[in-house]
Amino acid sequence: MVSLTAANEPDNSATPTRIVGIGASAGGLAALEQFFEQVPPHSGLAYIVVQHLDPTQKALLVELLQRVTPMRVYEAEELVRVAPDCVYVIPPNSDLSVIDGVVNLERPAEPRGMRLPINILFSSLARDQRDRAIGVVLSGMGSDGTLGLRAIKTLGGLTMAQQPETAQFDSMPRSAIDSHCADVIAPPGEMPARILAYTSMVMLPAVKAEVAIGPSSPGQLSDILQLLHQHTHHDFSLYKPSTLHRRIERRMAIHSIRAFAGYAIFLRQNPQEIDLLFKELLIGVTSFFRDSAVWQELAATTIPELLARRPTENKFRAWVVGCSTGEEAYSLAMVFEEAARQRPTHLKCALQIFASDLSPDAIATARRGEYPDSISADVSPERLAHFFTAHSGHYRIAKNIRDTVLFAQQDVVLDPPFTRLDLLSCRNLMIYFDNALQRQLLPLFHYSLRPGGVLLLGSSETVGRLERLFAPMDAKLRLYLRQGVAPEPAGVLANSFPPLSKRAKEIAVPIHTVAADANDNLQAAADHVLLQVYAPPAVVVNHAGDIVYISGRTGKYLEPAAGKANWNFHAMVRDGLRGPLAEALKHAAAHSEAMHLRGLQIAAAGAVHIVDVTVQALTGTGVLNNMVMIVFRDAGAPVTTRGRRGAQIATAAIHAVELQQYRDEIQTLREETRASREELQSANEELQSTNEELQSANEELTTSKEEMQSMNEELQTVNAEMQTKLDDLSLAQSDMKNLLNSTDIAILFLDQDLNVRRYTDRAAKIISLRDTDIGRPLGDLTTSLQYPALSDDARTTLGTMAFIEKQIATNDKRWFSVRIMPYRRLDNMVDGAVITFVDITATKELESRLRHGSKS
Repeated sequence: MVSLTAANEPDNSATPTRIVGIGASAGGLAALEQFFEQVPPHSGLAYIVVQHLDPTQKALLVELLQRVTPMRVYEAEELVRVAPDCVYVIPPNSDLSVIDGVVNLERPAEPRGMRLPINILFSSLARDQRDRAIGVVLSGMGSDGTLGLRAIKTLGGLTMAQQPETAQFDSMPRSAIDSHCADVIAPPGEMPARILAYTSMVMLPAVKAEVAIGPSSPGQLSDILQLLHQHTHHDFSLYKPSTLHRRIERRMAIHSIRAFAGYAIFLRQNPQEIDLLFKELLIGVTSFFRDSAVWQELAATTIPELLARRPTENKFRAWVVGCSTGEEAYSLAMVFEEAARQRPTHLKCALQIFASDLSPDAIATARRGEYPDSISADVSPERLAHFFTAHSGHYRIAKNIRDTVLFAQQDVVLDPPFTRLDLLSCRNLMIYFDNALQRQLLPLFHYSLRPGGVLLLGSSETVGRLERLFAPMDAKLRLYLRQGVAPEPAGVLANSFPPLSKRAKEIAVPIHTVAADANDNLQAAADHVLLQVYAPPAVVVNHAGDIVYISGRTGKYLEPAAGKANWNFHAMVRDGLRGPLAEALKHAAAHSEAMHLRGLQIAAAGAVHIVDVTVQALTGTGVLNNMVMIVFRDAGAPVTTRGRRGAQIATAAIHAVELQQYRDEIQTLREETRASREELQSANEELQSTNEELQSANEELTTSKEEMQSMNEELQTVNAEMQTKLDDLSLAQSDMKNLLNSTDIAILFLDQDLNVRRYTDRAAKIISLRDTDIGRPLGDLTTSLQYPALSDDARTTLGTMAFIEKQIATNDKRWFSVRIMPYRRLDNMVDGAVITFVDITATKELESRLRHGSKS
C-alpha cells in the first residue's frame, strides 16, 4: 500500500481543493477506468471513489485504477487531508465522508443489507464544499447516490450521471436522471472534460474577485428574463441582479457558453433549458431547525405568548412563504406541538400551517415528507423518534405532523395571500428580491397577519423603514410584532379572486309536450275515460324516485314541495305516507313481488284518510323496465275533524301512526346496524390478522431483498475485479508462451507425477506431443531420443533436487543436451520438473571432425 504521508501534507494554500465525488456499484469498474483514462495528471482536483465493496474481502480497486491514471491512487485513511491530483478509494466495510477537507471513516452498523455509502459521501460533500462540490454517479443497481446528488444540486454544485445506454447496470444513473438531479448526462469518458470546462468557468469566489469579469448588458439579461416570463409566466425582473447572474452563469458553465447573448440564443433553440433555468432560479437552501436559536425562542417564548393572548381561539394559523422542500414548515409544526404539549390548556388548539413555494418540484417533495437519513445531523434523536418513522435510507414525517401542513404552489408577488395569520415566516426569500419588491411585500405581510401576529424573517433580512408596521420583538433573531392597523398603500395588496360566473347555477327543466295519439279512436277514448274515472290513482317512478307518469287524481296523496319545482316522489308524498313508502320502495328494488301497505293515515282537507298502498316493481324490456308503480286505494270513509279539537285529534292520530312507524324503522335499522357491525368487526379482525401476516412477510422479503441486492452488487464488483485479474493472467500466459517459443529451445514442463503440464513448439518435434497430451505421463510418450531412462532420471531429480544433464542421440542422428531440473514456484515449493533439450548436433559433428583429423 502506498503511504499517504507525502501526498497529504497540510495544504497551506488559500484556495481549497475542489473535490469530485464518484459513486459506482455493479459494472462500475469499467466506467471508472474510462473516466480516469481521460483525467489529466494535473487537473487540480481531488477525486474520491466510493464503490459497493464486499466487506469481508480485500479490494483490488486501488491497483486496478492505478494502472489507468498517472495520478497517485490511495486507499483512504482516517483524518487524511484531501490533496489535489490524487484519487482516494473507500476501504471495504466503511462509510466515507469529508469534514473540513479531511477524510472521515466510520464502520457501518450493519456490514450487510441496504447500505448507501454514496449518499453519505455526496451529502458530506454538499455540507463541506457547498457550491464547489461535484458529484458523479456511474453504473450500478439500486438508487444510491440520488439523494446525495439532490443535496449537491440544491447548494449549487455540479451533478453528473452516466448515460444509461453506456452503463452495464443503469439503475443508479437512471434514478438520478428520473429525479431531475443530474445537470450533465454523458458517457464516463466525456465527463472529465465537462468537469474541467465547468470549473474553469465557475471559479471560486476568492479567485473570481481577482479576475476582471465584465457585467452583462441589461439588454442581454432582459432577453433571458423575457424568455423565462413567456415560457413560465413568472417575472424575475425584480430579483437581485447578483442572484440572477450567479444562477445563470452556472447554467452557462454547464453548457460551456461564455456570453449571455449566446446563452439567450441557446434558450431559444432549446426550450427545455428554460425549464431547467427556471428550476435553477428557484433552488432554495433549507434544513430542519436552521438557526437553532430562532426555534428555541419560538418554542420557549413566542408561540406560548401567542396562544396566551387568544385563550378562546381553537386554531393557530401560520404561513411559511418560500417553504422550498418543506423542512421549515415541518420544523414549525414540531415546535408548536412541543410548546402545546407543555401547556395542557392549549392541547385542544389545532394547528394549520400554509406552506407555499413557486417550485412545483419542491412542493411535490414537501408533500411526500421523505428526507434522507443525513437529517440526523440537524434533528435530535428525540425528535427523530417522536416525529419521524425510519425507513431504509430515509426518514418519513409522521402523519399527524403532515396533516397540519397544507402545501401549495403560489407566487407570493401575484397570487392572493393567506390571511388571519398568527405567525408568518418568510426566511431568506427577500434577500433575492430588490428593494422595490421588498417594500411591496412587507405591507402584504402586515395585511395577512392578525393584530398581535408575529413576522419571522431570515438572519440577513429586516423590515427596513417600515417600522410603523412591525415592531422588533428580538431584532437579533429577526422576530417582529405586527403593529396596529395602518393605511395600506394603493396597489400593494394582491388582487382578489376572479368574480364568480354570472351563468345560472340551475339547469332549466325541459318542457315535454305529449304528441297526439295517432290511434285517436273510440276505443282509446273510452279506455282513457275508464282509467281516469274508475282506475285507482297511481304513479310510476324511476330508480331515483322521480315521477315519470301519473294516473288519476293523486292530489290527496301527493303535494308539490315548496320552493323550486321538484318532481321527486319522496319530496311530494304526504307526511303519513313518506316513511312507509320509502321502506317499500327499497324493498321493491330488491324483490319482484308486490308489497301491500294497509291502514296508512294521512290528513288532507280537514279529514283523516285511511289509505292502502301497493308498491310493485315493473320488469321487462320496454320503457317500464326498472320502474316502480305505486297504487293508492282509499280503505274507508274519511274521518272529518271539524274545529280545533278535531284537528288536534286528527293530528295526534297521524303523529302516533308516524311515531310507531319511525320506531319500527329505527328498530329495523338498529338490527341491521348491529348485524353489519358484527360482520364488519369479524371482517376487520380477519383483515387485521392478514395484514399483520402480510406486513411481517413483507418486512422479511424487504430485508432479504436488500441483503440479496447488496450481496449481488458486492459480487458484481468482486467479479469485475477477478475478471480483470484473469485477463492479466491470460496476458501473462500469452507473454510467457511467446517468450519460450522465441528462445528456440525445446522445453517440457512436468508436474509432481511426471505428467505433461506445458511444452514449447520445439519440444513437440523431439517428443510426440499434441494439445490433447496435456496431463499424460511422460512414460507413455514416444520420442526420437535414445534415452530409455528419461522417466527414471526425472523421478531421481524430484527425489534428490539435483540437476541431471546428459548428451543424448536421436534416431535421426541428431544430438541433444538434455537437462533435468526441479520446477520451483514463487513460494520456493517444488512442484514438478523442467526438461530442456538443446540441439548440439553441430557441436558433435565438429567434435567428430576434429577427432578424425587428429587421428589422421
